[in-house]
Amino acid sequence: MTAIVDEDVSSSDGDDALKLAGTHAHHFDEKYYARLRRKIDLHVMPLLVFVYFTQFLDKNILSYASVMGFPVTGIWYNDIAQAFYMGFLVWMFPTQYIGQKFPIAKYLGVHIIIWGILVMLHAVCHNFSGFYALRFFLGMLEACVSPSLILIVSMWYKQNERASRIGWFYAGNLSTSIVGGAVAYGVTFYKGAIAPWKLLYLILGVLAVTNGILVVLFLPDSPVTAGFLTEEERIAALERVRLDQAGTHNKHIKKYQIVETFKDIRTWIMFIIIMCIGVPNGGNSAFSNIITKSFGWTSRQTLLLDMPRAAIGGFAVVAVGWLSDRINDRMTLVLIFTLPTLIGMIIMTTMQYSGKKGVLEFAQLFQNLSAPAFPLCYAWNASNTGGHTKKVTVNSFTLFTFGVGSVVGTYIFLPQNAPGYIPGKAAVVVLTAVMMVCAAVMAYVNVRLNRQKKVVLEKLIADNGWSEEDVEREREKTAFLDLTDKENVFFMYTR
Repeated sequence: MTAIVDEDVSSSDGDDALKLAGTHAHHFDEKYYARLRRKIDLHVMPLLVFVYFTQFLDKNILSYASVMGFPVTGIWYNDIAQAFYMGFLVWMFPTQYIGQKFPIAKYLGVHIIIWGILVMLHAVCHNFSGFYALRFFLGMLEACVSPSLILIVSMWYKQNERASRIGWFYAGNLSTSIVGGAVAYGVTFYKGAIAPWKLLYLILGVLAVTNGILVVLFLPDSPVTAGFLTEEERIAALERVRLDQAGTHNKHIKKYQIVETFKDIRTWIMFIIIMCIGVPNGGNSAFSNIITKSFGWTSRQTLLLDMPRAAIGGFAVVAVGWLSDRINDRMTLVLIFTLPTLIGMIIMTTMQYSGKKGVLEFAQLFQNLSAPAFPLCYAWNASNTGGHTKKVTVNSFTLFTFGVGSVVGTYIFLPQNAPGYIPGKAAVVVLTAVMMVCAAVMAYVNVRLNRQKKVVLEKLIADNGWSEEDVEREREKTAFLDLTDKENVFFMYTR
């Protein structure tokens, strides 16, 4: 672990920001930074929200179609649901390392356009093999989305701003149930030649293509190349994130950073956390409307009831993300806002056959207060990882784990357990409890590592006789050298 660097360090090995901002900080006042942050929010965040909104909407069209006459049912439906995650898993790591070689926004935008076309092709498909292939390739194309968005947020925002921004685009994710539910509900009244579920795929596919075009044209690849900023503002945008020590972008794939990722105990703790989130996600994404209908509602009522669930989750994500940044704490809020899933699923498990559909619907709605848990884990990764290749690897492995969990999750609600799916719901209760324990362990490890770093830094200061100005100069020099969190003694972890 070191923070001492050569003044003549090669810019080719450092972060892209090093070429523009250099190793020494430029200083701007807080009012300037506040105006700049608002400008970044206005130009960057709406596109990120729209991207995540579109991705989640397209992934979950199958859930709407399942109560609108979709032609595949039974265990074949489970297979089609998991095909998305199989494609996601196959392409997760390759797409991240390929994408590192290209401008990130353009790479993302092209993927969105192609997946929009695949969504529309569902409308002309008629058999299991065709649906499976389309869902598989859709998963491959969408594998780059979440890691790309997390990297973009890390480029533009400070550690204490990332949870709220990730919360914004994750709220866009949850709002899909409001928009998707409303569109699906409206489509059920269509009496033309095209089946309603096919019309739904066509409408939402066009939306995705439009989104991809906007991303290619208007989303900047990094602060270094942002056309909506002046050169001074680009430098200021980099200075805003310099002292977080996480860097912005580097096109060189550094193998030692990949190795470090898998030697880091925090990677494996997060693996368990995300697995415990991914399994319920896989089940809920494909079966949430089927489970709601099992309470005794009609198909149209089920589509309408999906909308308030999303509103509750979206509000919770934005509010908790903001609070997490304010108190600089991820773990406490992860624990608090995981409890609704635990309580709601216990109610749904024990009262499924009570005939009290109002109570069951309340439990289903109450669960959505747990929506902040997953984006908080995203933010935890974004705040606690340094080195571009390591960030890419951590993000890829996190989403790979999420994909594995989601594949398993599509089979926790089996046809023979319908309509109550009691074994699947009980499994979610156990997984949620395990996740909460692991979140507490992660926080403990981060606090312990910070204490170790402080000891190392104090020794460096004593050995080199550094003044406060010397320490600040060393901190500034390391910011854009593409060091990992382990290498950089100035990097501090968020609890």
